[in-house]
Amino acid sequence: MALSEPILARGSMERLLRPRSIALVGASATPGSLGESVLSNIESSAFSGDLYLINPKRSEIRGRPCLPSIEELPDGVDCAVLAIPGSAVLEAARACARRKIGSLIIFSAGFAESGEEGRAAQINLCDIAERHGMLIEGPNCLGIVNYVDRIPLTFVATSFDSRRSDFPSLAILSQSGAMAAVLSVSLQHHGVGPAYSISTGNEAAAGVEEFLDYLLEDEHCRVFTMIVEQFRQPRRFLELARRARRLGKRIVLLHPGSSSAGRASAATHTGALAGDHRLMRQKVMDAGVVLVESLEELVDVSQLLVRCHGFTAQGPAIVTESGAFKAIALDLCERLSLQVAPLSECNNAALRAALPAFIPPSNPLDLTAHALVDPDLYRRTLPIFVLDDTFGSIILGIILTDEGTARYKFTHILESLRDLAPTKPVIFAALDEGAKFPHEYLEELRRMAVPFYPSPERAFRALARVTASIEHPEGSSTAENQLLPDLPPIAGEMPEYKSKQILTALGIRVPEGKLAKSRSEAQTIARELSFPVALKIQSIDLQHKSDVGGVVLHLRDAAELDLGWQRLHHAVAAAAPRARIDGVLVERICQPGIELIVGARNDPDWGVVLLAGLGGIFAEALDDTRLISPTLTIDDLVAELHRLKGAALLRGFRGSPGADVHAAAQVLHALGRLMTACPQIQEIDINPLIVYPRGAGVMALDALIVAKAT
Repeated sequence: MALSEPILARGSMERLLRPRSIALVGASATPGSLGESVLSNIESSAFSGDLYLINPKRSEIRGRPCLPSIEELPDGVDCAVLAIPGSAVLEAARACARRKIGSLIIFSAGFAESGEEGRAAQINLCDIAERHGMLIEGPNCLGIVNYVDRIPLTFVATSFDSRRSDFPSLAILSQSGAMAAVLSVSLQHHGVGPAYSISTGNEAAAGVEEFLDYLLEDEHCRVFTMIVEQFRQPRRFLELARRARRLGKRIVLLHPGSSSAGRASAATHTGALAGDHRLMRQKVMDAGVVLVESLEELVDVSQLLVRCHGFTAQGPAIVTESGAFKAIALDLCERLSLQVAPLSECNNAALRAALPAFIPPSNPLDLTAHALVDPDLYRRTLPIFVLDDTFGSIILGIILTDEGTARYKFTHILESLRDLAPTKPVIFAALDEGAKFPHEYLEELRRMAVPFYPSPERAFRALARVTASIEHPEGSSTAENQLLPDLPPIAGEMPEYKSKQILTALGIRVPEGKLAKSRSEAQTIARELSFPVALKIQSIDLQHKSDVGGVVLHLRDAAELDLGWQRLHHAVAAAAPRARIDGVLVERICQPGIELIVGARNDPDWGVVLLAGLGGIFAEALDDTRLISPTLTIDDLVAELHRLKGAALLRGFRGSPGADVHAAAQVLHALGRLMTACPQIQEIDINPLIVYPRGAGVMALDALIVAKAT
């Protein structure tokens, strides 16, 4: 649960992140205790506001007077930090509410992550917050550090004097307090000091969504580095992510839980129920989030986005000094799906003029060791890549070796970059991690907004993650705005024949057929269609008709139809005697083609998503499916289908004709329109969708629509 009124939460958020008065409940003089650690942080930050210490057993701590209880506080303190045992938290929260305190930070664990009793206590905390308009951070959190205003409300030792950064434009938002602390240290090591570090913990009454909403307009926050184990308000997060993209700000997200063990750990850690990780991935990427897979990637991508601007989907230019590394770089780019920009006729000629005859123009470009005897080589070649829009970025894969060599190379590379003042990302990757070089050059790179990576793999991987987020199509609201034709009623679980009526109304082709209530009616329909035909049992109780013998195919004449009718009904009666039967669908047998499975799902947390994959054994056995945004254009949907692992079959394989991928994309587009316009639909499944050769269209052989009952 979270505060439902953003306006109320915003005022409280100001009092939490920028308090002018603080009450430390559980203040202590005992070294290493929570109360002592928080007090040490506040004092070291030279907090200029009012500070109240609460300790019923002490009259003063470090020369500061102590109040015996929360009731002795003046009304309207901005923030109370509860450094007390979990068993005392609820009563303390009630007392803070009576004193009209604006916000609480609760460190204590033992709430929703610890079982039913703790969950009930957390619900009570949420109720207190909502009734009194009081924002609660936590419980089970490490608090906040506002580096901009030097306010450290945490028990983790925090130093402002040692924070070195030329780019204070990043906010850390993490449900895990330990990981928030780790990220602060790691980012500062790379010269990127966060503006804010916020640990949200169990999120009893304020989650990452509230903090993100508040900080999106903050001038100090251009990048949001996030670790989230479970979104409490997924759809709100997606709206905020899209808003961030419109504002030119970036979200970098690490979301543990892709493994079954990881999902179980997340549930016990934060008291959250695990969601569908794959669906989450697709939805957040659709909204423009940069999704990463590890802490190292989270730090590397954050550094890249903080320092560099002007990212495009264009591939990089790679400049190195090793022929072997050229091959390594190309292999790495292929594994990361990072396209290397080809040389054009123009820049090829420019490179030929700049390079000695024995160095061939290429991308990656190997300058060889010749740069050591001809250092002007950097000045002659780098402008060709920097000034050409063919290249979205430049990666410098440089061998440093020793301090003398590093000093020589840095001098000439930095001079070239200073003269160019590039507006596109330039990334420095040391090929020999651990090589010694003067730190002053690293500082110079950072001042020039050139991120430094101690290994090329980290540099390439960070750029690949950012490029993938740019390449990801944003979609539009076109599907929402298009009117649908008149449709039959959609409610409950709809058997195949009713589902196909909806598809037909959408313009999706299905086999000719009719519902038969009797054997004689089936014979009449079969003659009208002309043999061969198929028989399919129709029942809302039988989603998987084949599993109960409810499908009989390739009946060639009336005699075979009689036998098929009898066999079908005997099998269904034996396997599902209580199934409610609407009748039997008699359909003309269709020509074979490439089988796809397509569908759509309206997830209660994340909203509508489309699915497409190769049919038959491929979808599940080979995991050849893709989740797709419902707002993509038909051209983008075609591109998504071509990203399937088995897309070679669609393009034409070993002499077979190419498939009508455009028609399949139109089906997905129609499903997106339908799901967006009819929120009562929970799921649509077309399996298989037969795709015929280019220009011949598609055919939906089987279909199921599940909607909310009226």
